[in-house]
Amino acid sequence: MKLKTIKVGIMPMNEYKSRTIAIAKGEYTPKKDEPKVWFESLKSMAQILGNENQQLLKVILEKKPQSLAELEELTGRAKSNLSRTLKTLQRYGIVKLNKIKNTIVPEVQATDFKVEFGIGSKAA
Repeated sequence: MKLKTIKVGIMPMNEYKSRTIAIAKGEYTPKKDEPKVWFESLKSMAQILGNENQQLLKVILEKKPQSLAELEELTGRAKSNLSRTLKTLQRYGIVKLNKIKNTIVPEVQATDFKVEFGIGSKAA
């Protein structure tokens, strides 16, 4: 399996909403190289891609746990905490949660991230 690089963008929520509405109305077509994953701020991105979650991803990559219980044992994190974190990482396309014989098996989808943001407004 080839792990991918995810391009993430930082955009304030009001701008993201305006962009989404423009896309829905057909007024704006995202370019192929634009980020597919967006965070409201560097702080919100850091919460998702912080050290604790990076360590979690490394454990999944290196140890290849075959259940959440096994991952819980490997990391020392509570199952409820792990489940919540993994679902969040899945929403961003970083982890895939495979259901195999009534067991959830986490699989890392991305290991590298390119961040794109600016502080000025772009000319249309």
